[in-house]
Amino acid sequence: MTDYLVPCLLLGASLLALHRKENAYDALLTGARDGLKLVFTILPSLVVLLTAIAMLRASGAMEAIAALFAPVFAFFGIPPQTALLVLIRPFSGSAALAAGAELMAAYGVDSVIGRTAAVMLGSTETTFYTISVYFGAAGIRRTRYALPAALIADLTGFVMASLTVRLFFT
Repeated sequence: MTDYLVPCLLLGASLLALHRKENAYDALLTGARDGLKLVFTILPSLVVLLTAIAMLRASGAMEAIAALFAPVFAFFGIPPQTALLVLIRPFSGSAALAAGAELMAAYGVDSVIGRTAAVMLGSTETTFYTISVYFGAAGIRRTRYALPAALIADLTGFVMASLTVRLFFT
């Protein structure tokens, strides 16, 4: 069924355009052109962000920072083993997924650490990536209160993920 989803959508859009007597091909080209403009607007910030994350992980700086902040995470009830995940998640979803997979491989998927990592991945957002994409697409240069509010929401998600796993699985 899913194999036919895109062709059916294209057919439906074409039939709707025929019914309205509009040029579907020109509308498709205009949309593609606008999409490419958006990609070129967003791409530089994404390249810099992903490069910085890769450099920090390769250099070992992220592990050092995670060890430094582990007592703070323990204060909030976040397992210190997940410190790297907590630090990476606001920046990069793929790096956070890799960190979560490493935690699950090391501690097991049914362990408190593995479950906490899974809930953290599902209940938090790649804040800096999201802000750079959406604000870049809208042409907004100053984030004002959006960044602090999003980071507080992420911290709340991390704390609540840890609390939820402790309440329901221990």
